[in-house]
Amino acid sequence: MPTAGRPAALLAALLGVVLAHGTARAEPQASVGVTLGAAGTGLERRWWDSTAFHAGLRGDVLFGRGANDDFGVGPYAEVLTHGFDELQAGAGVSALAPVLDLFPLIVSTGVYGRWSDDADALEPGIAAAVFWGARSYNFHSPYVMSTGLLAQMRLGLGASKETAIVLAAQLDVALLGLPFVYLFNVLTGPSPEAAPVRRAEAAR
Repeated sequence: MPTAGRPAALLAALLGVVLAHGTARAEPQASVGVTLGAAGTGLERRWWDSTAFHAGLRGDVLFGRGANDDFGVGPYAEVLTHGFDELQAGAGVSALAPVLDLFPLIVSTGVYGRWSDDADALEPGIAAAVFWGARSYNFHSPYVMSTGLLAQMRLGLGASKETAIVLAAQLDVALLGLPFVYLFNVLTGPSPEAAPVRRAEAAR
């Protein structure tokens, strides 16, 4: 190989290794959270005609991220209720913008179906949402904890012409489960691996 071609070949090989490493790290990251808050609901296109308690479950999977400062995009799914006299389920697309490394902005849009006492049948609708909160890239697991604030606008396309504006907190299910994990560990005692260590410390 000519001497002039060696630096270019080495640079190309190094670039290939870097790109391959970066691609390998860009694995899907999933998150699931409980949403709790208030919904301003209305029928016949009346906005915020009444206020109802909002409760839901929302999850997504984002692709294309390999670090905290990377963008991501992927599907989301949700199920929710306003005042417990209706049920809504939907899905769509979410896009993450790393406005701050550990506190990104996630914008979503999608469709949903609504079952309610004020509707004769399943009603379709469209939704848009903005999430802002803590969601860092997890280098060790495909699951990442996500907790923050969620704002939604929902527009029904059925006969009831239902509308809703949602303001809620989104709490990661893993975070909500920590007290139960702690209580379980207290009730069951130390694991077989930890028991000898506990006895050794107690004997001192």
